[in-house]
Amino acid sequence: MAVKPTGPDLVAAAAGEYCRAVEAHLCRRNNGHLIRLVGPAFERVCQWASRGVPLRIALAGIDRCLDRFQAKGPRRRPVPIEFCEGDVLDLFDEWRRAVGVPLAAAATADRSVGTAAEGGAGRRREPLPAHLERAIARLTAARGAAPAALGAVIDGAVRELDIARASAGTLRGEARQSLLARLVVLDHDLAAAALAGCDVVTRAAVTREAEAELMPYRARMAAAAYAAAIAAATERVVRERAGLPVLELA
Repeated sequence: MAVKPTGPDLVAAAAGEYCRAVEAHLCRRNNGHLIRLVGPAFERVCQWASRGVPLRIALAGIDRCLDRFQAKGPRRRPVPIEFCEGDVLDLFDEWRRAVGVPLAAAATADRSVGTAAEGGAGRRREPLPAHLERAIARLTAARGAAPAALGAVIDGAVRELDIARASAGTLRGEARQSLLARLVVLDHDLAAAALAGCDVVTRAAVTREAEAELMPYRARMAAAAYAAAIAAATERVVRERAGLPVLELA
């Protein structure tokens, strides 16, 4: 009879599963090239897990990195995991701020990882016109598979963003802040419409996924903060399932 791991062994087993999932995804995105996470690469990914980077966020960071490399044309060599860390930690920082996980709750003894993830303040923002252009493209792509109610909300958002894009590059001061605030409202409207279109089974799955992401932080968050974080994480999960972009400019 197999003995179930407990304590440190259980943590190690979870980290091992996390690393295997990252390794498999990295291989798929590198067109099937076999890439083993061993030595420093394995330790690096274990640090993501110990810091509480949700697996979904880690895989999305790898996608972001690989998409950028592949847009430049074919590569003779596969992209190693080390090249993906900046995107993974940037995306983790965006997720952490979006769902309201305080930095203290996300801190670990590894200061090198902490410093990288805290680098959001020094990261260059995407230009607003380019951000709107990319958002419109993703919304248009998501429109085809969207149910009627969500499709109507997407259509309204695309029209509004298309109008805003024409002057986005010249907006300053209050006018720019007003547009940024409007993007936040549109984000919530799109997520609410996507969630409203989910059946009971999908809603339950979305909630479980949001709870799993926040599990490492549950004990370190007040009840009200945790409830708000669950709501925000649920929005992000349902938005990603529907293929919707994040309109708020991080």
